[in-house]
Amino acid sequence: MTRSASPAVVGWLIAAVYYFYQYTLRSAPAVMMPQLSDAFGITAAAVASMAGLFYYGYSPFSLVAGVAMDRIGPRRVVPIGAAAVGVGALMFASGDTGLANAGRFLQGAGGVFALVGAAYIATTSFPPSRAATLIGATQMFGMAGGSAGQFVVGPLIAGGMPWNRFWVVMGIAGLVMSVLLYVFLPAPSAPPRERDRGSAMRAFGIVFRNPQSILCGVIAGLIFIPTTIFDMVWGVRYLEDARGLDYATAVLLSASVPLGWLVGCPLLGALSDRLGRRKPVIAGGAVLLFACLAWILYGPVDVLPRYALGLTTGLASGAAMIPYTVIKEANPPAVSGTATGVVNFINFTFSALLGPVFAGLLVAASGGGQAALADYQSAFTPMLWGVALAIVLTLFLRETGSAARAGVPGAALVTP
Repeated sequence: MTRSASPAVVGWLIAAVYYFYQYTLRSAPAVMMPQLSDAFGITAAAVASMAGLFYYGYSPFSLVAGVAMDRIGPRRVVPIGAAAVGVGALMFASGDTGLANAGRFLQGAGGVFALVGAAYIATTSFPPSRAATLIGATQMFGMAGGSAGQFVVGPLIAGGMPWNRFWVVMGIAGLVMSVLLYVFLPAPSAPPRERDRGSAMRAFGIVFRNPQSILCGVIAGLIFIPTTIFDMVWGVRYLEDARGLDYATAVLLSASVPLGWLVGCPLLGALSDRLGRRKPVIAGGAVLLFACLAWILYGPVDVLPRYALGLTTGLASGAAMIPYTVIKEANPPAVSGTATGVVNFINFTFSALLGPVFAGLLVAASGGGQAALADYQSAFTPMLWGVALAIVLTLFLRETGSAARAGVPGAALVTP
């Protein structure tokens, strides 16, 4: 470490708290779809598409955020991202469809700086042996926010809190968060001109030309979409429409998935660091996720303990964060931020592009009416096979854990 541990710890922690905040906004629409549908005068599928605009901002701005970290450091850009999220929340609260769409896009564009900034600090200010653990802990904060966006916001909305008041409060919180980030994030360890080791295009070229980078993004995306699309957009509606649960119960069950992430991300990251291997943990998590998703879609209800399936699903899908460590280990340290941006870009491009596709499949299956269990099964079974594809693609990753760096037989380190 080039700086004392204390500023790095504080910087990582405040960026992780920002990630918690933006994840709360990311998941909140799932628990207020009827209110949003009434307020904007649109269907539930259209509300899902509006919520999905978050990923249209999040995905491309991942690349911007990654290069910005490498060139000028997190302190100069992450606070701007938080301010953008706050403004986007206030725009969403307006009740105007055009402003809400733009605001949702802005929430995603600014929100991406949270994860990229926290991951950049974790991998440049701490020992490599703690990388997967810290990135997993970062995602733990995010999924705590995702859970809060359902577990906490759902009862507030059910208790009569106006949906737009929630967004106003969160918008103001984002502006306050921006100030806190600027105050507490550590200053760059070197002037920008010394930190700039090449053009942005050269950095992108290094990362994108590495086939392992593409594999990391695709694997993460396929493991992640059951959470970002199925649970955080359709989870509550699925449990109400297809399983006949009341709203309060559906919210609690849906929120158990990000609660599982809360445990799974740091646990699987620490396990990967402990083993010194990445591939077995990714593949094992994906296999467990496949089994859980298959049970959610096709299994009988009331056989397993009520929250066990959601918690296990979240725990298993925490494996999606390990490719964020792999891509950094598979590329030169000078493009660490760019590598995070690239894996985030590929990952959330899946959510951005496939969100409307799954919504369209559900509308087609249900004929535009209230969806039944068979309709959800028809629409979301392709997601199940996507997880299976992630398992297969993991076989083509090269091992980059500490066991590979130590020369353990059978573990080949990527040398870009």
